[in-house]
Amino acid sequence: MTADRSMPPGVPMEQGGGAAEQLAYRLRQQELTAEFGLFALRTRVIDTLLQEATRVCAQGLQSRYCKIMEYLPAEHQFVVQAGIGWKPGIVGIAKTGADAASPSGYAFQTGQPVISNHLGGESRFRTPKVLEDHGIQRAINVIIRGEGEPFGVLEVDSPTEGRFTEADIAFLQGFANLLGGAIDRHRKEEELQQTEARLRQALAHQEVLTREISHRVKNSLSIVASLLNMQGDMATDPVLRAALGDARRRVLTIATVHDRLWRTDEVQVLDLAEFLAELCEHLGASVGPNQTLICEVAPVMVATNHAVPLGLIVNELVTNAFKYAYPDGAGEVRVSVTREEPGRLRLEVCDSGVGLPAGFDPSRSKSLGMTVITGLGRQLGGQPEWQDLQPGTRVVLAFPYREANLREGAEDPDTLSS
Repeated sequence: MTADRSMPPGVPMEQGGGAAEQLAYRLRQQELTAEFGLFALRTRVIDTLLQEATRVCAQGLQSRYCKIMEYLPAEHQFVVQAGIGWKPGIVGIAKTGADAASPSGYAFQTGQPVISNHLGGESRFRTPKVLEDHGIQRAINVIIRGEGEPFGVLEVDSPTEGRFTEADIAFLQGFANLLGGAIDRHRKEEELQQTEARLRQALAHQEVLTREISHRVKNSLSIVASLLNMQGDMATDPVLRAALGDARRRVLTIATVHDRLWRTDEVQVLDLAEFLAELCEHLGASVGPNQTLICEVAPVMVATNHAVPLGLIVNELVTNAFKYAYPDGAGEVRVSVTREEPGRLRLEVCDSGVGLPAGFDPSRSKSLGMTVITGLGRQLGGQPEWQDLQPGTRVVLAFPYREANLREGAEDPDTLSS
């Protein structure tokens, strides 16, 4: 607010003076109220707001003393929350009764302003000790109330003889109403901040739980994969052994997702390049010495629920390529993911092998691998396409996506695939 400017000299507020002086006096009160309104809009610290209010009200009524008393429901008392002119040990510490036997208590209980121009001879109310200790002779009290519960009382006190008037009540009550609205705003902002803090805490707790669950799921899937591996080693039927090996790789693919989730701070999204590179590293470790797996993936963040089907598709395509494309056991398979156009990704798995068999029709295939690839491709919103390169085979899957953001979190997978 602006610096203090004194009232017209020699014009006591309670005894009038000339009409011009009185007009200037009331106009100055309106000016102070307007200036405080701007200050209240810009201030975010409630203690600063209250303290400034006492300074301005004391100036507006040409008094040395002003205080704001906040009501404490649990104690049924007021505490002097802000004030000007008082001895040390009063502001923030002193408490007074909030019953109707005191001027401030009566104003709070009834909502009616109270003027006590002769506290020494007051028969309606008792005089609080803090006023006696400061030689206060007269006081004016108004309630501070916004839309919610009343906050407390605004009180201006004077150690000089004189009179507070109805016009002074109008100024002080209008000021208190403005203050009540500002306090309401601060309360709502504090409640919003507390709600946001609780929400952040709940989300953090949820992420911790999700990471813990992912860790346990990963461990459980690893156990399942080990059991499948053991069962495959014990199987004498080559077909059964191959089927168990395929099942083991599928389980490990899902385990890779959960392994990455529990080791990161973000559980809703995955770095697709890192995830597929890790998956291809696992797949490449199981191929023959003369077989090579190359992985080239654009840096993009995708929803976790997208990473799982995409990883399973890559697992099936790479496994099939090494199994069928190179009868002599030597060759290369290349996995790539590129941005085809805004909002779409393109997965390609290529080999330079013997190519597709004559009359190949993926829609009529009864193999589990082909069924998995086709079903998961549709889940992502695309349709796998097998291309005979002569030599070699290329499988292409283009699908829509919306890049997930680490701060904003992943979008709903159903939305991503729509």
